[in-house]
Amino acid sequence: MLESWRWYGDLDNISLSEIRQTGAKGIVTALHEIPYGQVWGRDVIAKRRQAVEAAEMVWAVCESLPIHEDIKRGTGNLNSLFDNYRQSMANLAAEGVKTICYNFMPLLDWTRTDLAAPVSSGGTCLRFSATRMAAFEIHMLGRKGAAADYPSEVVEDAARSYSKMTEEDRADLLNAIMSGLPGAFDRYDVEGLRRSLQTYEGIGQDELRGNYARFLDEVIPAAEKLGIAMCVHPDDPPRDILGLPRIVSDMEDIEWVMNANDSPTNGLTLCAGSLGANPANDVPAIAARFAERVHFAHLRNVRKDADGSFEEAAHLEGDTDMVALVSVLVREDTRRSKNATGGVMGIPFRPDHGHELLSDIGRCSIPGYPLIGRMRGLAEIRGVVHAVEKLRS
Repeated sequence: MLESWRWYGDLDNISLSEIRQTGAKGIVTALHEIPYGQVWGRDVIAKRRQAVEAAEMVWAVCESLPIHEDIKRGTGNLNSLFDNYRQSMANLAAEGVKTICYNFMPLLDWTRTDLAAPVSSGGTCLRFSATRMAAFEIHMLGRKGAAADYPSEVVEDAARSYSKMTEEDRADLLNAIMSGLPGAFDRYDVEGLRRSLQTYEGIGQDELRGNYARFLDEVIPAAEKLGIAMCVHPDDPPRDILGLPRIVSDMEDIEWVMNANDSPTNGLTLCAGSLGANPANDVPAIAARFAERVHFAHLRNVRKDADGSFEEAAHLEGDTDMVALVSVLVREDTRRSKNATGGVMGIPFRPDHGHELLSDIGRCSIPGYPLIGRMRGLAEIRGVVHAVEKLRS
């Protein structure tokens, strides 16, 4: 397996030289400065690749090549958007980047309500509070029908919580919810979010699945010709949110994605944290079921509450059995190595959403992506991988 690290390029205050010291060999990055729907030029891709290689690492995964909202809605000049997407894929492949992670979540990527929730042992973590999200949807956004999406006790707690919020508190909550969007585009204020949500009116799960199926039909044949592995990232959180449907949240959803286009290049980013936030998901079982279609892995852990809240746990301390999960991935990695179908690098994985610890505090790193917290996570996962490999040898 290939130890990797997410890096945001010029938007990141963690340098490649620092990342190299963590022991990671692969870089997971993207051109976040380019607006969605535009072509990624080969010259810009080459510049990013050269920077990574100058630091003695490889650009292992493109995360993400984002999908324009018109594709998700099935509106606008789709032919042009698909042409641009395929051209960006071709330019990435020409520069040796052959794994592309993406998601099909409407409007927002990962969503949290707290960017610095305290951890009992010190430091902070990302947290999704059902109460705070309900307060945002019901009272700040005023979304019709939002209260029906939450248990009655959460709705009551949300009302009490909102009544105590200052304007600063509300601004912090909006900022947290918007912080999951990568890059420098498509940030919303409350009114902007209302307008954007209106563009999805009438689009339910079936309609979104139909638009996703078209996306797969448009890009998977190109990926096959280019030798690219496409891997969808699960929904985060794995539930409908803001009245928007989510369609990659559990084993049944993933089964649908794999069957929508049965090409081996149509694969999965196995995100242990996203899938692990759904109490119904057995993450090691999902990994085993789709092992041959796992092209990339995000290894992190979450601790869930009964009301639907969850927070990022230390990598070996949450609700997901990380040893069991890593064992599945090591087994699949070994199979590919023996059959020479997985390349020489192995399945790329990265530690994800670490705690802010020690000198991370106050450094103002991208939320969820501190240096020390992720280095701790990488070291812990590295130890599990080595132990599992030793036991299998």
